[in-house]
Amino acid sequence: MSKPSLLGRVFGAIWNTITWVRLALANLVFLLMLGVIYFVYFAGSTEPLPEQAALLINPMGTIVDQKSPVDPLQTLVAAPSPADHEVLVRDVIEAIRLAKDDDRINSLVMELGSLMYVGISRTQEIVVALEEFKTSGKPVVAVGDYFSQDQYLLASYADELIAHPIGGAALEGFSMYHNFYAEALDKLSVSMHVFRAGEYKSAAEPYLRSDMSTAQKSNALEWLEDLWASYTSTVEANRELPSGAVDAYVNGYASRLVAGDGDSAKDALDAGLIDQLLTRSQANEYLSDMVGARNEDGGYEAVAFEKYLWNQRTLKIPGTGEPKVAVIVAQGNVLPGDQSPGTIGADSLATMISKTAADESVKAIVLRVTTPGGSMFASEIIRQQILEVRANGTPVVVSMGSIAASGGYYIAAAADEIFATKTTITGSIGVIAVFPTFENLLQRGGIYTDGVGTTSLAGSLRLDRPLNPELTKALQAGVANAYQLFLQVVADGRSMELDEVAAVAEGRVWSASDALSLGLVDQLGDLDDAINAAAGLADLDAFQIDYVEQPLSPSELFFQQLAERMGSVGLLPRSHSVSSLLNLSKPYLEATGVLGSLQDPKHIYMRCMACSLNY
Repeated sequence: MSKPSLLGRVFGAIWNTITWVRLALANLVFLLMLGVIYFVYFAGSTEPLPEQAALLINPMGTIVDQKSPVDPLQTLVAAPSPADHEVLVRDVIEAIRLAKDDDRINSLVMELGSLMYVGISRTQEIVVALEEFKTSGKPVVAVGDYFSQDQYLLASYADELIAHPIGGAALEGFSMYHNFYAEALDKLSVSMHVFRAGEYKSAAEPYLRSDMSTAQKSNALEWLEDLWASYTSTVEANRELPSGAVDAYVNGYASRLVAGDGDSAKDALDAGLIDQLLTRSQANEYLSDMVGARNEDGGYEAVAFEKYLWNQRTLKIPGTGEPKVAVIVAQGNVLPGDQSPGTIGADSLATMISKTAADESVKAIVLRVTTPGGSMFASEIIRQQILEVRANGTPVVVSMGSIAASGGYYIAAAADEIFATKTTITGSIGVIAVFPTFENLLQRGGIYTDGVGTTSLAGSLRLDRPLNPELTKALQAGVANAYQLFLQVVADGRSMELDEVAAVAEGRVWSASDALSLGLVDQLGDLDDAINAAAGLADLDAFQIDYVEQPLSPSELFFQQLAERMGSVGLLPRSHSVSSLLNLSKPYLEATGVLGSLQDPKHIYMRCMACSLNY
């Protein structure tokens, strides 16, 4: 038998090496998964709670109504970052309410340093539980090195607020800034064809302009000032400060620090925003005395709210016969088809609503809507499903989150009643059509498109050809028709005259208080208020609240539990340089992300690009 050739031996060696590496990695992943299973399902699950402790509210990342799917690769490979973590707002609320009457919990401490974002609306919902907790007589303390504006609003509800001597409180006001890509698209030779109905419908402005239009600035400033007034008045009431104190603090910040010694922490203390300035060790001593117990590491005895919930929740026996009010979360961009949690899919959400209503124990549905809108076609599919459910006798109440605009409002208009939080952003009743073409970009590379078609419209939807003039007329007519449909949907849903709706439409964005006065919402209230209203419509005196979730696959469920219990395995460290690069690329990622969400089959969208805040 002849020996293999040199080339055969080389390739054989390479193949054997690849096989060995593949088997080694497979074994490594298997062992890793065994370890993960142990930690997820067994580690710490039976650890008893201390007999005397504070409830620690220390959320990491973003507080949301619905968690986004966990990326398995990121979970197994990338070291965790606070920004990657999500916490359900109802988990925070449930923990606080359970602790109120728990004799083992004698106080509540908020450590908000890892909280990236919560928003005013969700803060207000948490605060309802905090105020209930305070009725027990147990103290509430907020402690941290430094408070961002978002963190500070929640912290201001504490009985006492402690910051680090070189920390402070960063209050700056609300703003709305976003990137404009017109010049960049022009340099790339990308043609954006946009059609809109509504003077204030600004969803396409970033792709057509290099700055914000005067109309958009005017509209945005109206609701920004409304929200800022809500923020400042709330802080001033919580901190017992005179009216205008927060504005005076923000506007005079630079001049005071220049005139003084530049001590921002002392400035916040003098302004009454902070009660004490303590180092970490001093704060620990203070809290240890308050709680009356220390842990084995010498810190004050506390139970993190997620651990507390894990310990307190017991298995509920199904089939008790008690009627239910089902809560379904609709969060994210509205897209056609089936979508994962964190995005509103027309088919997936409509199916969930239909199946929930078919459950004989469900007597009413609350739809929690938090979205800037999206596909008109997808929004219509969801609206029709709501109408069908109502026609079959199941009342539907919409609870608006921080944002329920454009397509989100289109969906909400189909409900029996609409509740908005005091700081909900809504409205944006308008329509756009967006169709990019890349013929100029391709021609720069020497690529041209030519051919024949059987009709004047054949081949018109190709991205490598200029937009057909006939199709241009058709798209504009389609947008005008869609806008009239939007107006009619609102008029029918809200029992308003068409001209009344037209007067508040034109793509204008409204704060919740304005929306209430205009008849676009029925009441101001949180999710609990919406649930109680739904129960009232169903004539229920006693009921269970059933949070309906989109079912996860076994693998999705595993990785979600892994992320919740461990954060991440983190085989690779998170590089600071990589994080910085991602931050620099954020404008480009956002631009491509928005373009990637343009999936409506008729290219017609109800989306509010202006519904984003920097605060």
